Amino acid sequence: MNKAIYPGSFDPITNGHLDIITRCAKLYNHLIVGVNQLDDKKEFMFNAQQRKEMIASSVKHLKNVEVIIFNNLLVDFAENENCKIIIRGLRVLSDFEYEFKMALMNRNLNDEITTLFMMPHEKYTHISSSLLKEVYNLGGDISNYVPESIIEKFNNK
Repeated sequence: MNKAIYPGSFDPITNGHLDIITRCAKLYNHLIVGVNQLDDKKEFMFNAQQRKEMIASSVKHLKNVEVIIFNNLLVDFAENENCKIIIRGLRVLSDFEYEFKMALMNRNLNDEITTLFMMPHEKYTHISSSLLKEVYNLGGDISNYVPESIIEKFNNK
């Protein structure tokens, strides 16, 4: 079975993430969206279970997509899921340096796993979950960048 993992914090999931998920679901028999439970870079707005549920409701029409929370090394998660492909999204050039270093480290940790980079549709390349949270908190409209159900989650926060 050809299988891939698309990992991230997804705090929250954006239409850019969904664009990549939708395209990957057409390329792979099975796509796992891996929700990173631990991230030293930031404090999450939504906990891992909430993020998992938001993603699952946003991709329920994609029958070959599964959402799993993980809290270990990505290559270990991939190995545990018997998966040899990691999908990473690149929006802008500044993403490349970080993702390149991460891909090299993952390859050094497990040479059997390959990282593939995908770009979201150009209309989403300027957005990030962090930016959307900031815009929302300052009263801006984020409805073009997240599923409608996600805005409800923001409103309930």
